[in-house]
Amino acid sequence: MLDHIGATVSDLARSRAFYDLALAPLGIAVIKEVTPEQTGGSGHLGYGSGGRPWFWIGNAGPATGRLHVALAAPDRKAVDAFYAAAMAAGGRDNGPPGLRPHYHPNYYGAFVLDPDGLNIEAVCHTPE
Repeated sequence: MLDHIGATVSDLARSRAFYDLALAPLGIAVIKEVTPEQTGGSGHLGYGSGGRPWFWIGNAGPATGRLHVALAAPDRKAVDAFYAAAMAAGGRDNGPPGLRPHYHPNYYGAFVLDPDGLNIEAVCHTPE
């Protein structure tokens, strides 16, 4: 099991604006912020839930190349809301909400590219 994952973004403020909106429907928000003053040059934002950050973005170097992160959604409505919010926040479509039966019969997901082209997915595995 993963404890956390991190990605480097090219513009932390732009990415924060995107992720704050896109992840809100999934109940995910900034839990921890590490400032450039604390690190000696780069900033980091820890997104998560339940008081624990587990998805980090930061500007400590060149933007991460192609990366896929799938975030659990409690239901299909949350997947739909994630997709709508991410698109409204400037994301690019990489697969609209829908069933992906080639993974399994109840796999319902949506894929969006963030401002740096990272492939962010919301997925629900329940039948409804």
